[in-house]
Parts: sequence; structure tokens; C-alpha cells
Amino acid sequence: MAQERDAASPVRSAADRLRNTTAGEIEEHWARAPVAETEVTTGHSIQAHGRTLRYQATAGTLTIRNDEGMPTASLFYTAYTLDGQAPGSRPVTYLYNGGPGSPTVWLHMGAFGPMRVQTDAPTVVRPAPFAFGPNDMTLLDQTDLVFIDMVGAGYSRPLGATPGSTFWGVDQDADAFARAILRYTTKFSRWSSPKYIIGESYGTLRTGAVAFQLEDRGMSLNGVILLSSVMNYGVRQPGYPQNFITLLPTYAAAAWYHHKIANPPADVETQVARARAFALGPYASALAKGSMISATERADIVRQMSALIGISPAFIDNANMRIELSAFRKELLRDRRQTIGRLDMRYLGIDADAAGSSPEEDPSSSAVTGAYVSVFNDYVANSLNYHTDMDYRMSARGPGFNWDWNHRPPVGGPQTTPNTAIDLATTMRRNPYLKVLSLNGYYDSATPFLSTEFDLAQMMLEPQLQQNLEFTYYEGGHMMYLSHDALVALHGDLARFYAETANGGVR
Repeated sequence: MAQERDAASPVRSAADRLRNTTAGEIEEHWARAPVAETEVTTGHSIQAHGRTLRYQATAGTLTIRNDEGMPTASLFYTAYTLDGQAPGSRPVTYLYNGGPGSPTVWLHMGAFGPMRVQTDAPTVVRPAPFAFGPNDMTLLDQTDLVFIDMVGAGYSRPLGATPGSTFWGVDQDADAFARAILRYTTKFSRWSSPKYIIGESYGTLRTGAVAFQLEDRGMSLNGVILLSSVMNYGVRQPGYPQNFITLLPTYAAAAWYHHKIANPPADVETQVARARAFALGPYASALAKGSMISATERADIVRQMSALIGISPAFIDNANMRIELSAFRKELLRDRRQTIGRLDMRYLGIDADAAGSSPEEDPSSSAVTGAYVSVFNDYVANSLNYHTDMDYRMSARGPGFNWDWNHRPPVGGPQTTPNTAIDLATTMRRNPYLKVLSLNGYYDSATPFLSTEFDLAQMMLEPQLQQNLEFTYYEGGHMMYLSHDALVALHGDLARFYAETANGGVR
């Protein structure tokens, strides 16, 4: 049975649990994560963007409370504020990763923070000592930055007798982030600052809901930035062809990169344009016909697919023109006894069983995880001087973790598979000055760029509001910022976006 939810219901049920919990049990929970907010501030400087950036770094916690004023969770954050700037007029950006279950270490240490794990080519990062240093493409030149970890990940924890499950769901999680953002904004007097949120991966689905919740509670955003988006899980249900359609241009990009097509174009953009036109036209039409398709049309579609994605016609035909992602990742380079990545299809892997039907792991994930974990643990303790007895959890997932995928959008009925593009569209109608920038990697098959285009095209915005949506593309994967060249392009696009939006829509 679907549970009825609203913004207050999760925390009110937590309050009921607290009333029935002994003082000893409450103390045991609070000892792990104090109710009192903590913060440690240190001064730093780096050379970036051709000048010296002097800034304050604050590592600390935000205590969020329910509608009855009872503390329910402590969220860890790291904030960077540029010296010599009036906080009330300088932009502030709230950032988070996805999962659901991930802490915000990737955006923090790989993309926008002032210090960065130095990665570039799509290869495995060597063990320690790691290449780590100033991020010459940090976003701190444009905006103050606040990186926030979700409850159960990083150093963020539930408080008292409140279980983690209170926050583990589409609406519950969005409520926690909205409360944390409001708390930081109030605590550090940022209400008059231009305000932005950046979410990556599942964080983009969170962003749709958070943007609406903030608008509904009186905080209008200047900009929303969606990095590697997935906002509508409904199109991924079995029996629907949409996911195969939106994956095809990404398959084509991977085939181009790995030299698996005949007569390739000079650049990936041309390859992608061809594949997009085919996917949205002949391929979509063919899949919609199902078994009603003629043998002649089927053979023609199979032939065109093979030419675009580098897989044999026989394999495509046997798969009924519907190539599952895991199958493609195994099949494309099977003749080389190699697999390719999911987050970034440029990465190569080797399985124990070269004859298997799917890859044994995602090499684009395992290639960098160790570096990020090690670097962050050293950095937070020795550079930011933040010390705690808690472990920094790289995932909230574990025993008892069960995500509630139900969602109640601001318009329409309850959803059992979430689509928060509806929430974002409602927010844009309420705040017609809100601009949305979608950042996409050509080689990302976890959140394919055509899927993002499809999701945002279904927002049913009027023409004048459609102009507030912008898409940019990079030669990278899900974490396109792992490539320094892509990071340079990314910063250029973001700098322009901030310049266009930080004035509140005044032209």
C-alpha cells in the first residue's frame, strides 16, 4: 500500500518514536552525532584562473529539526567562502552527489572545490601517493560553495532515536536537504545572496524536488545546474522502448571512441548527431511497432544500428533490436577480450570470463574510487583540521537501507516511480527568472544525454520558459570533470551561466 506523505510526515513520525525511547537509547544515538552544530574554519589560498584566491574553509555540521523543533539529523558540510567579499551579495551554491546513498566527495574533490584529485585520461589512478593539489578550474572564483552529505553518508547521521529510514526516500531526502540549505542560509546570513543548487546523477532527481520545496518555503533560486541527469525513472520500466532509444547515441559515441565503426566521422559530435536523428526517427518508429514490424524494415533497422554502434547485425537481430546496457558493454570489445565502463564508456576492463554475458564490474568506477576515499580522509583531518570519531561513509547503503521511491509531485497524483522534472517545471512557472543548465557527458551510459533531453522536453513549458533551459556537452562520462580538458570547458560554461543569472534576471 502506498504511504501517504507530506513534507512534515517523516519528522512527525520520528518525534513519536522519540517519545517512546528511553533516555539511555537516545544518549547512545546522540553520542555518535552531537545535536550541537560543530564548525572548524581555516584560511587558505591557491592560484587559479590567473590570480590568487584567498578563502576560508569551514567543515562542520548542520542540525535539522522537524516542524515541532526536535532535532532529527546532523548533516556534514564543507563550505568555501572567498575573502574580502560581502556574503549578502556574493553567489552561494549548494552542491551534492547522488546514489542515492553517496556522500558529496566527487563534486567536492574532483570538480568544483579549491583542491582536486588530479585525474585526466580514462585510466586507473595509481595507488598512493596521489596527485592532489590546487584546482585551477575551481568554481570558487564565481560563487561560494557548500558541499553537503546526505543522511547516512559521509559524516551525516540521524539524531536521537530517529532511524536513518526516516530520510531514505525521494521526498524524505529532499526535505532533509531543503531544511539543511535553509539552515545554512539563515545561520550564515545568505538570504540576500544569489542562490544556486548543483546536483549530480540521482542528485539531479533530488534537485527537482528540492528546488520546489525551497520555492514553496520562500527561497527563490537564481539557477539550477543538473550534472549527468536522471529525473524520470518511469521511462526505465520493462516493456517500454524509451530507454533503448535514449541509450543508442551513447552507444554510438562509444563505438566511435573505440574505433569499432567503418568510415567514422572526424568528431564525436557528428557521430552523436547522426545517432540521435536515427534514434528519434526510424529506430523509435521501429520499436513502437513491436512484432508488427515487417521483415524488410527490421532488416534495414538492424543494418543501420550495426553501422552506428559497432555491434554485429546477428547480435542486434537476436536481441530484437533492444540492446541492454550490460550486453553492449560486454559485446562491443569482446573480440579484444575487454569490457567498457558504465559511468564512462571510454574506460576498459578485463573479466575473468571473457565469454560471459555481462561485465563483472564497472572499470570507470573502480578506477578512481580509491584515490578519492584516501585523499578526502587525509584532507579533512590534516588540511581542514576537522576531527571526529565517526567513519566517513562512502555510502549510506548497507543493512536496513531500503529507498522509498514513492513521490508526491506538486501537481498530478502520487507516483510510484519518481519524475521530479514535474517539480522543476512547477518551480520554473512560479519563478520565471529561474534558469536551468544541463551538463552532459557523451560517454555516460548511466544517465545518457538523450534521456536528459527527453525528460526536460516533457516539462510542458511555455515557449518563453523553454528559453530558460540550456544544454551543454563534453567529451567525458558521468563524471566528465575527471578530464581536465572537459573541466576547463565546464568552468567556462558555468562562469557564463553565473554571469547571466546572478543579477536576478535583470537584463
